[in-house]
Parts: sequence; C-alpha cells; structure tokens
Amino acid sequence: MIIPVIHVIDDEQSIRDGITMTLTPTYRVESFESAEEALSAMAESPPDLVLLDIGLPGMSGIEALHRIRKEYPDVLVIIITAYEDSRTIIQAMKLGAYDYVIKPILMDGLEVTIANAIESIRLKKEVQYLQQRYLQENLPCFIAESNAIQDVMDFISRVAKSPDTPILILGETGTGKELIASAIHYRSPNFKGPLVTVNCATIPRDLIESELFGYEKGAFSGANPCGKRGLIEDAEGGTLFLDEVGDLNLEAQAKLLRFLEEGEFYRLGSTRKLYIKTRVVSATNKNLSLLIERGLFRSDLYYRLGVITVNVPSLNERKEDIVPLAAYFLGQFGKKFGRAFRGISREAQAALLAKKWTGNIRELRNLIERASLIAPGDELTVEDLGIVERGRAEASIPPFPPIPPEGIDFPALERSFGRYYIDEAIRLSGGNETKAARLLNINHHTLRYRKKKLEDGH
Repeated sequence: MIIPVIHVIDDEQSIRDGITMTLTPTYRVESFESAEEALSAMAESPPDLVLLDIGLPGMSGIEALHRIRKEYPDVLVIIITAYEDSRTIIQAMKLGAYDYVIKPILMDGLEVTIANAIESIRLKKEVQYLQQRYLQENLPCFIAESNAIQDVMDFISRVAKSPDTPILILGETGTGKELIASAIHYRSPNFKGPLVTVNCATIPRDLIESELFGYEKGAFSGANPCGKRGLIEDAEGGTLFLDEVGDLNLEAQAKLLRFLEEGEFYRLGSTRKLYIKTRVVSATNKNLSLLIERGLFRSDLYYRLGVITVNVPSLNERKEDIVPLAAYFLGQFGKKFGRAFRGISREAQAALLAKKWTGNIRELRNLIERASLIAPGDELTVEDLGIVERGRAEASIPPFPPIPPEGIDFPALERSFGRYYIDEAIRLSGGNETKAARLLNINHHTLRYRKKKLEDGH
C-alpha cells in the first residue's frame, strides 16, 4: 500500500508538531519552517499534498503557492491562515489552492479536508492510469519516428485536453486522419465515453440528417415505427468524429452549426429540443475554402469546426516513418497469414523510400498485405512488393561509385550530399523554406533542424 506524503510548511513549531502528531498514523509527514526549505525538498521528491501557511517569513505563502502550482501542478495545496481574510483566501483559490483551514486549527476538520484532498488525488491518478491503459489498447500502431508526425502528436496532446472544443483534421486520403481522431479522443477528458465515427461520404445525402440527429416515429416514409436515436446522441459524453465532413449537404450543415453553437438539436419530426454534450472532431481531404467559394460549404460552419485545426502530413512528408510502418504492417499480416518474416530487404526498403505515395499509409498497408501473401521467402524483396513491374525506374536504386580498398569518408559524403540538396531546394524555392521542404519531401521543422546541423558542422 502506498502511503500519501504530506508536507507541512509553517513557521510555528507548535503548529508543525501538532499536525505531524495528528497525521502521522495515516500519512507520511515532513515539516518545514520556511517555503524556501520546502521547495528545495520538493525538487528532490514532490509530495502528494502541501499544508501551507500564508503568513510565512521570507517567501510568502502566496508566492510559494504560485511556485508550487507552476512547478508541481499535480500537487494539491491546502492554505493555512491565522484569520479569515477573504481577500487572501480568494487570491489563493484563484492561484489553484485546493481548500483552506483557519487557525486555530480544529484537527477533526483538518483531517476531513485532507481525506477529501487525498481522495481527489487518488481519483485523478486512477483516471490517468485508465487513460494510459486505453491509449495502449486503442492506439497500438501509431508510428511516429519523423519530426513531422511527432509535431502533430505533441500538438494534439495539448489541444485534446479540452472536452468540447471542436477540432478539424486536414490531410490527404490515407494519411491516418481517423487514427488522429482516435488519438484526440483517448487523450481527452472524454476518453471513457464513446467514440462514434460517421463517414459523411458513405451515407446517402437524404439520410444524413436522420442518421446524425435521429427521428421520431412516422417522421418520414419507411422510418422505423419506434423512431431512432441519432449518432449525436450516441456520442454523448464522448467524441463524435465526422469523417469527410465536406460531403455534408447544406441543410445538414445548418443543423450541425446550430448544435455546435448551442449544444441543442431536434430529431426529425419532433418539436422537443434536445441538449447533448460531446466533442466534435471532423476531417476532410477536400479544400473547404474552395467549397465555400462555390457555395457548397458554409463559412460559419468551417470556422466553428476549425476552432483548432490539425494538418496531417502526407507519407511523402514523413519519409522516416515509411520503413517502420512497413515493418509494423508486415508483422501484422505475418500473424494474420501464419507467416514468419525476417524483415524487408535493403533493396525493398530503398524502393519503398523512392516511391511516391499517392494513397499514403493506406496504400502502403495494402501493398504490404499483398506482398506478405505472395512472397515465397521469409524476407520481402522488391519483386514481392510489385513496384518494379509498375515502373522499374521508380524502384530502381541509383548507381553509386564502388567503395575503394582504402574506404571512404562516409560522414563527409553524407554532409556534402545533404548540404547540396538543401541549398539547391532553397535556391529553387526563392529562399522560401516551406516550399524548399516540400521539394525535399520533409516538413519545414526537419529542414531547419538539418540545415542548422550542417551549418554547425555536424
């Protein structure tokens, strides 16, 4: 059993001793007479809870509270004050104090306050544990070796913390937008709620409203006689993922906008207003700005859906992920088909890296699935991938001079090679690093990183 750790910070010896004697049978208590001393100890091992006197000599209790909440956000703080100064208490609560107690301290009341705080900590840790388990069970194959996709994952880890802010995911077909939506859901406070996915492109346009918002009995010809809940209702307390949102018709767009703005909607055939709380994540591979210009997509809905926008890089922009993804898919399909593969040959890896991926991750997955079925050996070759047959030039490995007996200075060659192509790309793009990165099929963060390394002589 893990015993919670409590730090008591008070300049009065009698207060520290009294609290320590009362709490020691249940908790591990350490006491400090100054905030400076306590903060120094926290740097070595933060406690679970702090009892903090406001009227401290030296660093004040308010300043110490600010430091603790900034440096140790998971540590709860209960304020101790000698008199009920409402302004000080309000200031402390605004800074993030969990609760407060008034001197002279009634130990029974203090124990209740601490027990509530410790229970809050326990529940928070339990949620974090469950969330981590959900992540491991639901996102087993998110390959993120490249800077491009790591930047995306870092970004969504931050924006997912809000339970209801709409997020719009933009990216080419097959880039893994649904996986990004799943990552947002399982990193959000809604992770224990349902993740409901709606592919707006596959539902007939005249049925999309009834699917989203539901309907009452007799709402239209052929309707279920008992009526039907909509997918928005199914997503209550969780996440509604609208894939291919650019395919929504204008009438459905208007109703979706109302729901996003007010949290309310009507089932078809009903006059009863319903209220639902859910996070709406949407995705599209279409140019919504162009659809707006053509009058096919509402600009107000676009701005509401895209309060936060996530741009998913194409597979061509995350070359470092191609081979790891291929290896992962090979392991998956090896299990599925009862095959034991050693891996992917160097020539096949080079072919995968040289290929232009118009279908992105989905195309790569399909290619590896086919190859794992037809490969005669235990290592995938260029021939197994089938790239050569569709265009040998695409998969062929460029000729390089042989290594002489005395060897080569490979690091110097690699630096020279990288410096030449980065400089050439920047020249061709007129000094625009974003355009230069596209020419090199990397993102601009990776370009700047490699350029700096070369300039530093590494």
